[in-house]
Amino acid sequence: MAATGSEKQGKSADSADAKAYYVSTPIYYVNDAPHLGHAYTTVAGDVLTRWHRQRGEKVWYLTGTDEHGQKIMRTAEANDVTPQEWCDKLVTEAWKPLWEHLDIANDDFIRTTEKRHTDRVQEFVQDLHDKGEIYKGGYEGPYCVGCEEYKLPGDLIEAEDGTKLCPIHKKPVELLKEENYFFKLSEYGDKLLAHYEANPGFIQPESARNEVVNFVKQGLQDLSISRSTFDWGVKVPWDDKHVIYVWIDALLNYATAVGYGADEEKFASTFPADVHLVGKDILRFHAVIWPAMLLAQGLPLPGKIAANGWLMVGGEKMSKSNLTGIKPQDLTSHFGVDAYRWYFLRAIAFGSDGSFSWEDFSARYTSELANDYGNLASRVAAMVGKYFGGALPEATAPGDAERAVRDGLTKAVAEADRKIGEELDFQGGILAIFDFVKQVNGYITEQEPWKVAKDDSPEGKARLATILYTAAESLRAMAVLLNPLMPETSQKLWDSLGAEPALGPLADQRVQTASTWGRLPSGTTITKGAVLFPRLEEKPTA
Repeated sequence: MAATGSEKQGKSADSADAKAYYVSTPIYYVNDAPHLGHAYTTVAGDVLTRWHRQRGEKVWYLTGTDEHGQKIMRTAEANDVTPQEWCDKLVTEAWKPLWEHLDIANDDFIRTTEKRHTDRVQEFVQDLHDKGEIYKGGYEGPYCVGCEEYKLPGDLIEAEDGTKLCPIHKKPVELLKEENYFFKLSEYGDKLLAHYEANPGFIQPESARNEVVNFVKQGLQDLSISRSTFDWGVKVPWDDKHVIYVWIDALLNYATAVGYGADEEKFASTFPADVHLVGKDILRFHAVIWPAMLLAQGLPLPGKIAANGWLMVGGEKMSKSNLTGIKPQDLTSHFGVDAYRWYFLRAIAFGSDGSFSWEDFSARYTSELANDYGNLASRVAAMVGKYFGGALPEATAPGDAERAVRDGLTKAVAEADRKIGEELDFQGGILAIFDFVKQVNGYITEQEPWKVAKDDSPEGKARLATILYTAAESLRAMAVLLNPLMPETSQKLWDSLGAEPALGPLADQRVQTASTWGRLPSGTTITKGAVLFPRLEEKPTA
């Protein structure tokens, strides 16, 4: 069984009744195995929640799978199994194992076929119906099964033969006509716009916010919240000839997973989410439909809807339908899990589209991870071993060069904490930390401890001790700051520094105080462990 977030990161320092910092990924559609795009969002959420745990905060990280709808039903039929059998197979053999492989410390994994979810979905929809928010009507329009969404005619693109296509899946839409139940979404446009204006950070990035605001200003149509042409879904409680529209079902996972209608205490201490991480192709569902549903039910709205961009290969969004899906294991088997977690958040600004290439990953791995960071850790451990028998010496005469390193660390901690913990600027936070890594490398190059070691005078020995203590103490802080991003590597460095006996488990170190200088005590045994980032073998061939 995978460790939960609290088990992997240590217990919260906050009181038990404090509201959790609640982060969710989308619940992913299980029509196929996960690819890099799914993993990108999930790793981002994991780094964000690990960072807040390392602040000492109470945290709840939710992910899961969306298992109802026409697309799942058709996929299961094509594979000659029932929809439930298909979902069970994909979840147990593909989705959960990948999150364990990528060291994702989620606190819960919700499946929309679970009774704890389906019962609460029916209650929520029944409440809206009883309040007069839902009525019966008919609808006809173009429907994309891949998106599980009725499309507006203006959203469609046209093939060379005149066929109308979904702009995301590049596949023909189906013209559907059926009797449905509708949610009065059109009545919430002004309330949503007022919320967007009062909370400018509610939708991020700015381009996503502008898109949603412009969409809502054009006027909202009432939303079909049921389907009657197939039966794989949650039954409408007052009319079992209908199933609840898969997106209404799916969005409610953010409430049902934290106790809505079942555990009042947990719900009050967790809901609403502080951050919903979503792909930009499902932004409108989360930034328009979901908050409107909450307003209708009198529930609080989430703190932030953060839309990440698309991972691109050859100019196309990475997806199975475009044949550009790449398995994360293809990369982790070559680069390692920690390097994988680091690369995508380092190389791509969160919220923007970004292109992946094997060559770029290899170049960054070698330059930044192996040469800058890994080699720094190896050099420092080797020199402490060579010149001081592995015992960390005491810094007795710090000067301007050492004070510059301390100032650089203070700046890196403040900037990384603000960018990662508050702004979701993972790339900016990582760059701040690695700027400090480069600074320490430069410090060692300038101070030339291998030359200072030739001076056998008391002054020379004191100077050498100060240089190596400064480098080792800097590594102590790097291990703390990079632990949410690269937990396995950070633990190896923590062990190499002999930090746990003196300072306690790495998970208990706080990012806010990582810049407190002098925490690693002199006399600590420094050992040269395994290389943090081994030299890459040649790229495997297909």
